[in-house]
Amino acid sequence: MLACRLVQRSSSPLEQDIMWTTRRDGEVKLRMEEQGPGSEAPKTVHQLFQESVSKYSNFYALASKKNGKWAKLTYKMYYDECWKAAKSFLKLGLERFHGVGILGFNSAEWFIADIGAILAGGFAVGIYTTNSPEACHYVAENCSANVIVVENHKQLQKILEIEHRLPHLKAIVQYGEEIKEQRPKLYSLTWTAAAAARFIMLRDAREKQEEVVSYLPLSHIAAQMCDIWAAMALGVQVYFAQPDALKGSLVETLREVRPTAFLGVPRVWEKMEEKMKSVGMKASAIRRKVAAWAKGVGLQTNLKKMDGRLDEPVNFRLARQLVYRKVRKAIGLERCTKCYTGAAPITRETLEFFLSLNIPVMELYGMSESSGPHTISLPHAFKLGSCGKVLSGCHTLIHKPDMDGIGEICFSGRHVFMGYLNMEDKTREAIDEDGWLHSGDLGKHDKDGFLFITGRIKELIITAGGENIPPVPIEDAVKNAVPIISNAMLVGDKAKFLSMLLTLKCVVDADTGEPGDELSPEALAFCQRLGSKATKVSEIISSKDKAIYTAIQKGISAVNEKAVSNAQKVQKWVLLEKDFSLFGGELGPTMKLKRPVVAQKYRDRIAQFYTDTEPPSGEPSARP
Repeated sequence: MLACRLVQRSSSPLEQDIMWTTRRDGEVKLRMEEQGPGSEAPKTVHQLFQESVSKYSNFYALASKKNGKWAKLTYKMYYDECWKAAKSFLKLGLERFHGVGILGFNSAEWFIADIGAILAGGFAVGIYTTNSPEACHYVAENCSANVIVVENHKQLQKILEIEHRLPHLKAIVQYGEEIKEQRPKLYSLTWTAAAAARFIMLRDAREKQEEVVSYLPLSHIAAQMCDIWAAMALGVQVYFAQPDALKGSLVETLREVRPTAFLGVPRVWEKMEEKMKSVGMKASAIRRKVAAWAKGVGLQTNLKKMDGRLDEPVNFRLARQLVYRKVRKAIGLERCTKCYTGAAPITRETLEFFLSLNIPVMELYGMSESSGPHTISLPHAFKLGSCGKVLSGCHTLIHKPDMDGIGEICFSGRHVFMGYLNMEDKTREAIDEDGWLHSGDLGKHDKDGFLFITGRIKELIITAGGENIPPVPIEDAVKNAVPIISNAMLVGDKAKFLSMLLTLKCVVDADTGEPGDELSPEALAFCQRLGSKATKVSEIISSKDKAIYTAIQKGISAVNEKAVSNAQKVQKWVLLEKDFSLFGGELGPTMKLKRPVVAQKYRDRIAQFYTDTEPPSGEPSARP
């Protein structure tokens, strides 16, 4: 995608009215407002960084763990390293408006390569570390990459496999480890790094420096905005997590860094919740009773705060001393005053769990195409299940609302992107003739202006009877009703009834991220409560464990009882042998469910649901 750039030369009146472009050297009309943030004079990245360095020169900017110790760069050092990188890229042959691909986990080198590419007049192009060689080729070819920066030998091999098909490629740069083989166009560079800011209410470093942990993929807009650009604007100190952060080491880094702000995708919050519940089950009866009391007090008090009743009762203050502070310390969030979630839907149950522990997790909503956040929840203005209110200078349109006020969410403002590079048809689909960006998400506003997401147009299941069904609420309800369920995916497009693919909570390999066969501690406890002796997923499935299958059916039946119509009831379900994961390809880099991948992978299982000519009558049935 293209981000807005300043017009450097005079343009014709016709050009100045253009709201989008797909050309790498194209220009668009800036959507200036008459007042507020949208009326501020635009800045280049060069200007923003210069201003940052003039204000925060000697403040620490980046912290990387090297040999067990934190190696830090000040903002002045950071700035100098970025310019060195820019000059290096130019020396290697980087041309204006050509790409610098970056393939590696979050690091100071990643930041420096990203900003260095922009300072040199090129495009900074993040590539997911999980991408296959073919996926890397698509990205590199599309941006006409002159340079590709890789972290290690493993990522290097992907590029070497495709370099002969990249006519614009002039150099490959490896930074994380020594080069194991000498080849033309392969360079090793070691920078000294190796030896939306106000929107999320981060403070200016000159008041009190904020500290955050960078671990979400930098190829994704959420990490880009929070870790690089918001941090730069406000002088935030960024600590880099370990590459296995999402496989289990993140909490260790959080405990060590104790960040003041934290953004987690829903799956991260869910994993924390599961781990905390698992630990809680092993506590003594008295501790479990105290925790249950504290959570009840915490939830009720915080729900009242949402309604404007800010007084804190004595039992809440007592619970804070006995429980809340200890919980925060255990997960490294004792200094954190801003906890956010975004990039995918999060369940109300997970939000209530953390709220009960006095950890309000506030939702952000936006897209890559809107440069990140469009709406935000704030400590003094948030509602459970809402993505908050629109940011100042941005505008929301609910397109073609139905009788309940639900329609497609559309954006307008300075934050809307220029267009998709080299993809005119896709750009015309995304931005209409009035300049509105169509999100593809369905939602509505309440009477107070809070935005609620109700589904996604492309995810809607349209049954054979023509009923439109958003899958996420049903999937979330099933996971909440049956605690042993890890992932659920509703199917039934163009079919006579709905069915569901289910996976069980299991132990995940900390090194590879591959889901195993052993049940997780929480799943084991669930089995034991039901009298089941199963310890593995395979045991439950092979024996069709009566206790577990009955419990799952009971939970699904309870969800069905609350369905608004018969068409929204789950009629059949199946337990899969493997949980969904990044490793297996069912989840994306931000842990979002990749429905088309799952549908293709389990197409035979899905087809089996519908081999009967008529849907089952009476009680829904399970398909092992």
